[in-house]
Amino acid sequence: MTASVKSTRNLRRNKFFFPSLFAIHAFLSQSIDELDKNESLSVRPLVGGQAVMEGVMMRNADVYGLAVRRPDGSIVAIRRPWRSFFSHPFFKIPGIRGFPVLVDTLYNGVGALNRSAELAEADANQKVTSLQLAVSMVIAVLMAVALFVLAPHFLSLLMFFLHIGGNVEGFSFHIWDGFFKACIFFGYLWLISLMPDIRRVLCYHGAEHKTIHAFESAHIVSQANTRLQSRFHPRCGTTFLLFVITLSILLHAALVPPLLALFSPVGEVAKHSLGIAIKLLLIVPISSFSYELIRYAAKLRHSAARRLLQVPGLFLQRLTTREPDSSQIDVALVSLAVALDSCDRKLVETVSYTFQD
Repeated sequence: MTASVKSTRNLRRNKFFFPSLFAIHAFLSQSIDELDKNESLSVRPLVGGQAVMEGVMMRNADVYGLAVRRPDGSIVAIRRPWRSFFSHPFFKIPGIRGFPVLVDTLYNGVGALNRSAELAEADANQKVTSLQLAVSMVIAVLMAVALFVLAPHFLSLLMFFLHIGGNVEGFSFHIWDGFFKACIFFGYLWLISLMPDIRRVLCYHGAEHKTIHAFESAHIVSQANTRLQSRFHPRCGTTFLLFVITLSILLHAALVPPLLALFSPVGEVAKHSLGIAIKLLLIVPISSFSYELIRYAAKLRHSAARRLLQVPGLFLQRLTTREPDSSQIDVALVSLAVALDSCDRKLVETVSYTFQD
C-alpha cells in the first residue's frame, strides 16, 4: 500500500482531527504573499503557497490553484477564488492588515486542506460541507489557543505553587510563560514532524518553496531547475509564527503585569481569567506587527539586517520542510500553473493532469 493511500485512509477515519491539526500547520506552511505588486522585485506575479494533503495549494492574488496526487498516481487540479472577509480599504492599512490576513489564511487554508482530502479520495463525490469546514476551523483555533496560550499559563501557575515563580501580576510569571510557550512551540514542530502523514505534508511544503523559488528566478519553470532550488523560503509562515511567538513573550511580560495592576479584579480566578483574556486580545496587535516585520524583512537590501530577521525562520524551516521527490515537485508545478493566468502559465512545464471545474 502506498503512503498516499495510507494517508487518505487515515484522513477518512479522522474527518475533523487531521484537517484541524493540518490547519495549525497551515500557518507554518503558508507563504506570506500579500506584498504590494510594486514591492515585488520581479515582473512576475508574487505567489504564495501551502502544503495540503497529498498536494500543494498556490495562491496568485485573488485566486488559488490546488493540485493533489490521487491514490492511482494521477494528478487532479482545481482553481478557486481566494475568499477574503476584509476587503474594505481600512483592513489594508499598515499595522492593521496583519490580523485580517491571518484570519483569511486560516479560512482559505482549512478550505484547501479539506478540499485536498476530497480530491485525494478514490471516490471524490462526497463534498466537505460548510458545517464540516466551520467545525475544522473551530477545533483548529481551540487547539492553537490551548497549546500556545492556556498550557503555558497553567504551567507558569504551577511554578508559582512550587514557589519558583511569581503570581500572574508578577514579571517572573510571564518569564516562565514565555519559556513554556517556546518549549511547546518547538516541541510541537518536532513531534508533528514524526507523524508519517505530516512528514509527507512537509515534503510537499518543501516542493512548494522550491517551485516558488524557481518561478521567481528561472525563465522557464521546469522539473529540472525546480529540483535545484532551496526548500527554504524567507516569506514562509514559519518565520511569521516565530515573530508572533517572540513578540508575544516580550509583550506579555511587559504589558500584562501593569494592566493587571491597573484593573485588579478581586479573587485569583478572576485575576487569571483577565490575564488570559488580555493575552488573547493581544493576538491582534502582535500578529499585525509580526506581519509588518516579515514584509520589512522581505524588502531589506542590507544583507546583515536581512539575515538577522530571516535566518532564525529559515533555520526553523529545517523542522517544517523536507526534501521532496520528483513526483511531489510535479504536483507543486501543476498547482502553480493552475493558479497563474494563461500568459504566465506557459512558463511552467507540467506533467499531464486532470482539471476539474
